[in-house]
Amino acid sequence: MLGRAAQGGTLSTITIVFMAIFHILAVAALFMFTWKALICTIILWVWASNMGIGMCYHRLLTHRGYKTPKWVEYFMTIGATLSLEGGPIFWVATHRVHHQLSDHEGDPHTPTEGGWWAHIGWIMCGVSMHDETAMLSRYAPDLARDKFHVWISKYHWVPMVVVGLILLAIGGWSCVMWGIFLRVTLGLHATWLVNSATHMWGSRRFETRDHSRNSWWVALLTGGEGWHNNHHAHPVSARHGLAWYEFDQNYLGILLLKKLGLAWDVKLAQYDPQNPKPAGVA
Repeated sequence: MLGRAAQGGTLSTITIVFMAIFHILAVAALFMFTWKALICTIILWVWASNMGIGMCYHRLLTHRGYKTPKWVEYFMTIGATLSLEGGPIFWVATHRVHHQLSDHEGDPHTPTEGGWWAHIGWIMCGVSMHDETAMLSRYAPDLARDKFHVWISKYHWVPMVVVGLILLAIGGWSCVMWGIFLRVTLGLHATWLVNSATHMWGSRRFETRDHSRNSWWVALLTGGEGWHNNHHAHPVSARHGLAWYEFDQNYLGILLLKKLGLAWDVKLAQYDPQNPKPAGVA
């Protein structure tokens, strides 16, 4: 299945051009390796992908799996914008729609319309909710009332430009190529694998109303987001890896915040391996 693109979906020229540029420069970055560039990339990956997308956009802002001071929330949100996945209101609203309609009509990125559609087609075909103000406010009213989140959602490109200029100043073009283009491109595909791969391949511990699955290799790439069937069974839980062997780096990050007194009211799934059924969150 080719998804909605084959049904007359319109392509977003701007998105396609930006994606093409980032992918081309990501390949070029491989020929510009330096140790400084690698270090910058690792630091930015943790801030943008682990803290930003996994711990903040997903587990904090979308599902409210824990609480944290506003300055920590805003710091992680800035990091998330460095992933080129849009501002918090768009991201959270889109993901809440996904959970409400998961693998059913209206799900913005379900593999039932094709694996390519779920992975990248839904972005390329311009069906995302960037400009649907009413829809964004409906699904993310909590963020729409926050002046910072409203501002950063409108100007989510600003942190990327600032960080790019800093990288250029401290490490030259190699740091820019690795810390921006290569990192962002790999990070996007890692996130998109949660939309596509973890709804097609893997194991199912819980009988949820969707096709979500647990994928160990997607979990490794995304800091624990690949334990997707666990997550759909217990969406509010700040912990996605429920078994001892399900490594969940993003949850460890939340535990670290809790140890530092920077996170509280951490909600955890009540999971009994002898009775593997959704049993609520405490």
